[in-house]
Amino acid sequence: MFSGLGDLAPATLGVGDGVAVTLYRPKDADGTPQGKSQRIHLQLWDTAGQERFRSLTTAFFRDAMGFLLLFDLSSEQSFLSIQGWLDQLKTHAYCDNPDIVLCGNKADLEQRAVSEERARDVADKHGLTYIETSAATGQNVRAAVELLLEAVMRRMEQASDQSTLPGRRGRPAPDVAHMQLTPVEESKCAC
Repeated sequence: MFSGLGDLAPATLGVGDGVAVTLYRPKDADGTPQGKSQRIHLQLWDTAGQERFRSLTTAFFRDAMGFLLLFDLSSEQSFLSIQGWLDQLKTHAYCDNPDIVLCGNKADLEQRAVSEERARDVADKHGLTYIETSAATGQNVRAAVELLLEAVMRRMEQASDQSTLPGRRGRPAPDVAHMQLTPVEESKCAC
């Protein structure tokens, strides 16, 4: 799953998916691993990014906890589409500010339409982590997934610390222990 697929991978038509199992170990501010490792099951969806599949892809955004947003470093049009995809993610994602890693793909190609500096500027403007990858060679593919996993796990830890559920757009979970039940007047109707 994390290795380059080279010429063996067919073009994505619509939506493709895969499942990966990895070990996650929390890190402190210095990046030093701490605590016990946890086995994490990742479900990764490739939504192709093609305009004709956009109505399909937004349904997948609702349950996703993080996103790898890829653009083609050799295509100006692909780079210009970033803003539209960010708008879609922020509109349809499970929370108001989803975890997103921006990936400039095809870093193995010599001919580029988008410089690393320009891509980093866009990432910084939107508060995103940026990394350059190559699906053909596998360059930084694992690193991109690990960056996203780290961000999602950090959000989950904060949510559990603050008694909020990620799927509630950051709103606190109801305090069921302190809820008052109001008696309902019994009806003589059978309905």
